[in-house]
Amino acid sequence: MQETRQLILEHLKEHGPATVDQLANVVGLTAVTVRHHLDILHAEGLVTDPLIRHRTSPGRPQYVYALAEKASLHFPKNYDHLAEKIVEEIKVATTPQTVNLIFEGVADRLAAGAPEPMAGEPMTDRLERAVTFLNQHGYVARWEATAEGYLLHTSNCPYEALAPHHPELCKMDIKLVQNLLGAIPQPVGRLVDGAASCAYLIREPDLAKA
Repeated sequence: MQETRQLILEHLKEHGPATVDQLANVVGLTAVTVRHHLDILHAEGLVTDPLIRHRTSPGRPQYVYALAEKASLHFPKNYDHLAEKIVEEIKVATTPQTVNLIFEGVADRLAAGAPEPMAGEPMTDRLERAVTFLNQHGYVARWEATAEGYLLHTSNCPYEALAPHHPELCKMDIKLVQNLLGAIPQPVGRLVDGAASCAYLIREPDLAKA
């Protein structure tokens, strides 16, 4: 993010909607230059459409800008730390069996947004649909055919900061892949162990097991 535009976003975050003239005073630039930066921020969906504020004294109307919802992505978040503490509390407050059931339930909820595999549907169709779903959720997924069966790769772990300390998340992903494919996947590589991807081997007999 360019420095002036970041300053504008920070001021709107802290003080709420502001006019062009007010923002010009904050960043120390002319109103014309600030309008140029606001036009860019607006085009990127980071500030709202300007509202007209009529002056109480003679003069041209003022335009008031505010943060758009998308702008929240440009401010620090602490989701990883919060998720870490939630997982730790769950594991302290309940039994290992219940912890596994909780994460299996999370996998079921995640997969609920994807179409269920149909009986007799080719594995290649299931894999294509699973890859699309996983990519929508940040996994950077792909699949390939091998002599042993099909390999599903996910090159990004959305829980990268948590997975090394909480293997339940890896088990949750196995259950998610199982739900997406209607087959039991065999893990053959993990990012947390230094592999290039989390890899799951799926063979045709695994359909019967599922």
